[in-house]
Amino acid sequence: MTGNSTGNLLGITCEELEELAVAHRQTRYRGRQLYRAIYARRQTDFTSLTDLAKDFRQFLAANYQVRYPSIERRFESRDGAVRYLLALEDGQTVEAVYMPEADRTTLCLSSQAGCAIDCRFCFTALLGLKRNLTAGEIVGQVLAILVDRPLPKRTRLNIVLMGMGEPLLNYAAVMRSVKLLSDPDGLAIPWRRITLSTVGIVPRINDLAREPVRPKLAISLNASTEAQRTALMPVSRKYPLRQLLAACRAYPLRPGERLTFEYVLIDGFNDSPADAHRVAKLLAGLRAKVNLIPYNRGPEMPYQPPPLERVLAFQKELTDRGLRAFVRISRGQDVGAACGQLRLAGLEVKNLPAPAN
Repeated sequence: MTGNSTGNLLGITCEELEELAVAHRQTRYRGRQLYRAIYARRQTDFTSLTDLAKDFRQFLAANYQVRYPSIERRFESRDGAVRYLLALEDGQTVEAVYMPEADRTTLCLSSQAGCAIDCRFCFTALLGLKRNLTAGEIVGQVLAILVDRPLPKRTRLNIVLMGMGEPLLNYAAVMRSVKLLSDPDGLAIPWRRITLSTVGIVPRINDLAREPVRPKLAISLNASTEAQRTALMPVSRKYPLRQLLAACRAYPLRPGERLTFEYVLIDGFNDSPADAHRVAKLLAGLRAKVNLIPYNRGPEMPYQPPPLERVLAFQKELTDRGLRAFVRISRGQDVGAACGQLRLAGLEVKNLPAPAN
C-alpha cells in the first residue's frame, strides 16, 4: 500500500484499501466500504464505522488515522472569499482559498509548499520551493475546508489547482489526487469541474493528454512574444512558446471542452493593442478561451494593473478576432487571496528582479 510513515490513510486509493482489508482477513468489499467512508462520507473516526467488523475497526484505530491539514489561520475578505493557512504534519504550511458564489463554490488548492518557477509577478515565487505535497495533503485541503464551511445542498463545487506550486512538477501526486476527487465513490467532483493550471511544462502536458482521467487544462500565457514571456516567466527558456503552443494544438479535447489561457495584464508591459493582436494570432485555430486577469498588486512587486478601459480594449481586440475572452477580477484581494498573491505572510522571502520591457 502506498501510504506514508505516519499511518494517515488520506490519499490512499480504493484498490490499496482493498489490499489492506484482504491482508487482515477481510473481504475486498470491506476495503471499498472504508474508502467510501473516508472520502464520500468524510468520516475520520474508525470506531464509528459500524458497517465494518468490530475487530477490523479496532485494528484500524490502533494502527491508522485519517487526518486533514489543520487550519492555522483564516483571512476573511469583504467579498466572501477566505484564505486558509493550513499546517501539514511535518510543520510545513500551505494556503488554499474558498470562493463562494450564488450557485457554486470554488476551492483553489496548492500542489506544492512554495514554488520553484520564479515567475516575476507572482508572490509565491518569493518563497522558493519547500517540497511537493502528497495526494492526501492536496485532497485534505478540500476536506478541511468543507468541514469548516459545509456547502449548502445542491451547491456545485469547483476545484482549481491554481494555488501554491506548479502542479505538473508534482505530477504523480496531483494525478492521484484528481482521481480521488473525481471518483464517483470518492469525493464525486466531475472532471469538468476540476481545472489544473500550469506555466507550460511541455513533457507533462503531453503526459496529461494520455491520461484516462484528467482535469481541464489552463495555461498561464501572460505574454505575446517569446522575449516578453521569458522576461516575465523564466521557464520559457526551457519550454519556449513554440513548443508550448505545439503541445496545446496536439492536446486532445473532449466534446465541449476548451483550453483556457490565463493572461495577467500588467500596466505598460503586456497590455497594448499590439499585444492583444499578437495573442489572437498565437491562439488562432485553437478551441480556447482567454481569461484576462488585471494584475493583483502588492508591496514587494513593482507592477500595477492597467486602467479598466485598457483591460476592456484588450478584451475587445481578442473578441473582434474571434477569441472568447473574459475579464476575471480576482476574489479576496484585500486579504492576499487573489491570483498570484499566496505567499505565507510572515515568512522570510527572497527578492526577484523586475523584468525588462
